[in-house]
Amino acid sequence: MADKILEVVQYILGFGPTVMLPLVIFIMAICLRVKVGRAIRSSLTIGMGFVGIFVIFDLLGTSLGSATKDLVEHAGINLPIIDLGWPPLAAIAWASPIAPFVIPMTIIINIVMLTANWTKTVDIDLWNFWHFTFVGALVYSSTGNFMYGLLIAGITSVITFILADWCAPMVQKYFELPGISLPTLSSAIFFPIGVLGNLILDKVPGLQKLHADPETIQKRFGVFGEPMMIGFVIGGAIGVAAGYDIKSILGLAINLGAVMLIMPRMVKLLMEGLLPLSDAVKQFLRKKYPNRKDLYIGLDIAVAVGHPSVLSTALLLIPVGLLLAIILPGNRLLPLGDLTNIWVPISMVVLACRGNIVRSFIIGIPCLIVNLYVASAIAPVITNIARSINFPVKTDGEFSSLLDGGNPYRFWAVKVFEGNYIALALIPIIFVLCLVLYKHTQKSWNTED
Repeated sequence: MADKILEVVQYILGFGPTVMLPLVIFIMAICLRVKVGRAIRSSLTIGMGFVGIFVIFDLLGTSLGSATKDLVEHAGINLPIIDLGWPPLAAIAWASPIAPFVIPMTIIINIVMLTANWTKTVDIDLWNFWHFTFVGALVYSSTGNFMYGLLIAGITSVITFILADWCAPMVQKYFELPGISLPTLSSAIFFPIGVLGNLILDKVPGLQKLHADPETIQKRFGVFGEPMMIGFVIGGAIGVAAGYDIKSILGLAINLGAVMLIMPRMVKLLMEGLLPLSDAVKQFLRKKYPNRKDLYIGLDIAVAVGHPSVLSTALLLIPVGLLLAIILPGNRLLPLGDLTNIWVPISMVVLACRGNIVRSFIIGIPCLIVNLYVASAIAPVITNIARSINFPVKTDGEFSSLLDGGNPYRFWAVKVFEGNYIALALIPIIFVLCLVLYKHTQKSWNTED
């Protein structure tokens, strides 16, 4: 029976986010009494907006992936653990025995939290439930206890919804995404890290006044400060570092400039499709909960990458990530598969820094260091999970990923359930620290408003 359920789940999830999300949006819109024609147009617009975003991602990944690989070969780097990127990890998560139970459990948790007014996030991004599934699979594999895996998957969903609520006001203000929250585990946990890093930099003489966001850069440098020009320059610099000829350097520069120019437009298209559903949710809430504030629609972190500050910071950190992989003692990961996806965690750091590229870049460096070490340390667990479910991997050695294999929260969760004393001792410390940071952000936002 469990095998049949898993087979059905894998089939549905096989549609991918560009098909699943429009279906969910359409069903929600109909349930909220949006006219059928408008619901169809809205859901298709959202689906095509995501198609556009993923096409740009593909361009970014193909262009930068090739350049990064060539740069690695040019530098003669040789590290034993292969970075396969996040897609194989998502596939492994959905193929794990825990997957069929996590989706209904997460939906129930979300509904209970919404009913009890413990969250404002309505997470419609079912595809990204794999983040909760994956942390559950890691704990199950490392402890052999199925219930531990389910428990941590549930706890992780609760934490993610709370983090999404926490940063939602800034997501809506600085990323210009009204009514949206971003409950993607791979990025959400970096928001408090960004807030903490920003507070520390406030105390560092010389760094306090350093500020560079796309608006100030454009004002100072004119056309040369526009996002597409920033992408062009960074792309050209990476091409030079990879040892490319003039033709290839210009090709890479044009491609990255195009990413910086087109990505925000794809996000605007997606937001256009969300408006009917957003309006319907607001009307529903006014009737059912007249004294309650608007709920947030939980979407994939991909909608945040359109912000020029996020892309600029990520592009600047890519060569730094390669350099760190070479010089850090004890690192065993060659960050190829996920290095071009560094914008995922960095987006929340950029948000915490209010678009300040200088500060985001500085905070991003220790984040990269931690991810590299964690990805190296957890590689045996990820490899064991893949082998246990006969997942086809084209390597005989260990593998991981910089982004989701290197996620510090997942590693911490594994160590907690393994009974590691340091990990257990960190629970109250991190709780109190997050509470302090939350109060700080609430106070600073109220001051700004």
